[in-house]
This record gives sequence, structure tokens and C-alpha cells, in this order.
Amino acid sequence: MIEVDQLSKVYGSTAAIKAVSFRVEPGEILGFLGPNGAGKTTTMRILTGYLPATSGTARIAGKDVHTDSMAVRQSIGYLPETPPLYREMTVEGFLSFVARIKGVSAGDRAMKVASAIERCNLKEKRKLIIRKLSKGFRQRVGIAQAIVHNPPVIVLDEPTVGLDPRQIIEVRNLIKSLAGEHTIILSTHILPEVSMTCDRIAIINRGEIIATDSPEHLVERLTGQGGYQIELHGEEAFCIAVLRSVPGVVKVEVISAEGESLAEGHRRFQVTTGAGVDEAVGSAIAATVVNQGIGLFELSRSRASLEDVFINLTMQEPEASASDAIANVIPDSATGPIETTDAATEPKEAIDAEEAEIESEETEETEEASS
Repeated sequence: MIEVDQLSKVYGSTAAIKAVSFRVEPGEILGFLGPNGAGKTTTMRILTGYLPATSGTARIAGKDVHTDSMAVRQSIGYLPETPPLYREMTVEGFLSFVARIKGVSAGDRAMKVASAIERCNLKEKRKLIIRKLSKGFRQRVGIAQAIVHNPPVIVLDEPTVGLDPRQIIEVRNLIKSLAGEHTIILSTHILPEVSMTCDRIAIINRGEIIATDSPEHLVERLTGQGGYQIELHGEEAFCIAVLRSVPGVVKVEVISAEGESLAEGHRRFQVTTGAGVDEAVGSAIAATVVNQGIGLFELSRSRASLEDVFINLTMQEPEASASDAIANVIPDSATGPIETTDAATEPKEAIDAEEAEIESEETEETEEASS
């Protein structure tokens, strides 16, 4: 449904994005994840026809973004980070206006507007003026305007920024309800948003895609090792020696949770197991500890999180490549494919250029709205 191949955007002598490539299958939700200034918004604006690319190609529903821009726009529903709302219009009036300018026929317009209102749970607000709505409901109106013409592709740029936890859950459930019938790109830097909403993730850093896979496979392939947290009652050195004797255990560390106060004589350990070691090692740890007369009070499986993966991939020094970052966390014995590309140094000027471009465009939009 969406094919992006070697897409680049250069401002002067610096690049905001460089050779970005990824695919999104029909009905899939792709999380476009990256830190602020990584190139997410630039990529989204190119895909939606808002900005021209310097080089590379992108196809939406089989149509080229550059050579068939108008047809592509008819196939896309776009929610920018700041929803494009006319605040003095009612919800229903605004959506009817949007449907008209998006080419929905007069005969179908009322039905399409009613459907968008229903799907975004706006029935009780349809007669209200938009400026009187809470931020959460304004965000719903923004999503409604993106889907009112029933496009096959929906592009959402930071759809939950500034919402409270309840509103985030509501918008997240709304986005998930759109999957299957629509193909969705969700651009964000909020990790829980990606792990709880998206089928696959593309991580962008300094303008380049550095990894793509499902959230589960990213965690599995980019960490490899597993582990357990265990609370024991016994002499520290003896506990460590016993834990290290268990087959499959590669590392034992004494840990203490911040603010946690353990009972006298109790100690908590982080036990790291080798790549590919199954859950049977947990049973072996428990049996060995008990057989040695050590008091076992707690044993729990610990896994790396998506946050750990994200930090490992994006918090490298500029001169380090993404392949180096992955090598630091993937054991030699890890198996399974993962798409990666080398991440080159991205000068700060590229990020500054992107932000300046966005600020300039937003200023122009504000002036046009005021006039």
C-alpha cells in the first residue's frame, strides 16, 4: 500500500532525511518512531504531498507522490501534529466542508460525515462549536477530517501529544479500530503509543531508518539475552556462587530498586541468561537455590523493553553507526532477520533546518487563517 524508496530531503548543504526506505502493507499500522528532530515530520509531509523530496520515490496505493500528487492526496487522510480545524465552525459543519473540498459527492456527503462522526464518537458534540471542545475532542475532530472521505491510507503525526492519560487511551483505541480497513502510519516519539498500537515499527534517527520490525521482534533480536530478578535470604558471596553454577546463567549482579527496603539478610539479584535459553532455566535456578538451603522469596522473569532498544539505537555518539549499535546488543548466536541500514553522522544544522522550515510554514498558515 505504501512504498518508500531512497527518499531524501536536503536543505542547502544539509539533509533532513537521507535515503529513507520502508514499506507498509495493506491494513497495517506502522509506528514511525524517532527522537525529536529525527526527520519524522519531514517524511510525513513528503508522503502527503506537502513538501517535495530532493530525491527518491514514494508510492501510495500504487500512485507516485511526485508525478501523481493530486491522486495521492485523494488516497490519503492526514492529521498533522496541530489539527487543521476552523474553530468557529460546528463539528458537523466543519466535516461537511472538509468532505466537500476533498471531493465527496453531494449525494454521499451526509452519509460520509455521519460515519466519521460515529466512528470518532462525536455524536454528542456534532452541533458544538469546535473552539468549545476539549483538546481530546478536537483531536477526534482532526482524525474525523482525515477519514471523512474514507481514504485507504491514513497518516497521523503525533496524534496524542498534549492529551491526558484518559484521552490518550480513547484516541489509541480509535486508531486501532481503523486498522484493517485503512493502512495507517503513526508518527510519534512516545514509546508506549507504538508498543500498544502498532503492528510494526520503523525507527528513524538523524534522518535515516536504522531498524524495522515488529515490536516483539525488535526487543527479541536487539537484546538477545534474557534474565530473572530473584530475592534471596543468604550470604551474598554464597548466593552469587550458587546462581552462577546454574547452566545457562552468564552473569549475576546485586541490585536494589530505588527507595526499596529489603528485610534483614535479604538480597536482590539480577541473573542474566544466554541467548536462546528457554524458560526452563528459571526452574533450574529455583531448584538449585532451594537445594543449597538458600531462602527463596521471589523469582520473576525480566525482559528488555522497547525503551531499552530505542535508547540503544538512538543514543549513540554521532560517529557511531547503527550497525555498531546493534552489534553492541545482539549476541553472535542470535538468529532471525532484521532490516537495518548504516546511520551516518547527521549535522545539527539539518535538524535546525527542518525545524526552521516547519516554523516558517506554521507561521504562514497562522497568517493565512488570520486574514
